[in-house]
Amino acid sequence: MAPGTRTRNSAGGATWLFLTFDRMIAGEIILLVYWGGLGVIALIGFSIVGAGVGLALRSDGLAGWLLGAPVLIGGLLAMAALTLLWRASCEFYIAIFRISEDLRALRRHDEAAIAAASAKTERPTTSAF
Repeated sequence: MAPGTRTRNSAGGATWLFLTFDRMIAGEIILLVYWGGLGVIALIGFSIVGAGVGLALRSDGLAGWLLGAPVLIGGLLAMAALTLLWRASCEFYIAIFRISEDLRALRRHDEAAIAAASAKTERPTTSAF
């Protein structure tokens, strides 16, 4: 079977799309990396919150709570900032890959338009004789 005749629904068609880079899978991979990164950020945040609460509980009196509260607030703010930065970086990579896909579609459209224009000019005219 020729490569151009494969369908997207057949098992061989999916393999062919994967092997020929006709369909980019980077978007799905970046999505998985994004969720994994959010998990790591959540673990870091929980450890900072635990450190702040542990510091507050270990120390006696008000001094422990005065030391633990800034650690807790700083940890939550750092976790929010890391989450926003992680989201922005993943969106940047997805935008780059979408631009690549759009450029590929524009190139195919231009190639089809050029082929149609050349076919129109090469069409023999019939004479009335």
